[in-house]
Amino acid sequence: MSEVLISEVGPRDGLQSVQRTMATADKCRWIDALHAAGVREIEVGSFVPAKLLPQMADVVEVVRHALTLPGLTVMALVPNLRGARAAFAAGVHKITIPVSASAAHSLANVRKTREQMVAEVREIAALRGELAPQVKIEAGISTAFGCTIQGPVPEDDVVWLAAQVVAAGADESGLSDTTGMANPAQVRRLFNRVRAEIGERTGAAHMHNTRGLGLANCLAAYDVGVRTFDSSLGGLGGCPYAPGASGNVVTEDLVFMFEAMGVRTGVDLGQLIAARAPLLAGLPGEPVYGMTPEAGLPRGFTQGALLV
Repeated sequence: MSEVLISEVGPRDGLQSVQRTMATADKCRWIDALHAAGVREIEVGSFVPAKLLPQMADVVEVVRHALTLPGLTVMALVPNLRGARAAFAAGVHKITIPVSASAAHSLANVRKTREQMVAEVREIAALRGELAPQVKIEAGISTAFGCTIQGPVPEDDVVWLAAQVVAAGADESGLSDTTGMANPAQVRRLFNRVRAEIGERTGAAHMHNTRGLGLANCLAAYDVGVRTFDSSLGGLGGCPYAPGASGNVVTEDLVFMFEAMGVRTGVDLGQLIAARAPLLAGLPGEPVYGMTPEAGLPRGFTQGALLV
């Protein structure tokens, strides 16, 4: 039976998109609930200056807590060498580096060109070799399917960039629909092209549901061999530097889709839905999304059993 890895990005991608700051204790309770539901990879924060994202000012404390949870891969986003050094010192298991395929978004998001970000990946990989050789590096290609600043992004640029970051030392390179512009045909085509270029180093699918195609795009990626999927509890998320980039794929809906298909996720849906409670307690009044929590699980539903 097929299996997929659900990588929860809410504590980073979700919280960076809201105005309020969740208290550290509330973040830890939320991560605890996700772990109790069976989520085994969580992006718990990002190592960025607090003046830019005050929501991430407590990332070292959150990482310290997450490291106490058995079997959990603790992941964090780092935009540069300075952030990577801090993440290595904090003890994370995995880092993600955003490398934008859109030249305009790269300058807006990290104030560097795409070529400069490839060089940054190379320096981070070298630092990893010195300080923390056990840490995994994913260089995610953001705006891979289009950009709200630049418009269309040439597929050749995406394939070239994925090859460049792997050659620079990244363990894998996934594709991110940062602005929610992807469609299933495009997802199949581009993941196939990237896999033909970098093989098994092809990483996660990070899809947004901005235009309602998030699950369809995840299924398209699954059909061409992707087995790691980023998602956010309650659909929180969006890049602050990409106008209109709202809404990650809802973790609850993604897990339901796969489990209903008979694809194992290792995540208990009932407990996952219950994990919304600490999220809402930490961000009272914040809108959350998800068809599965609203509709409830179908009568007689059994995880991993094919619905007919």
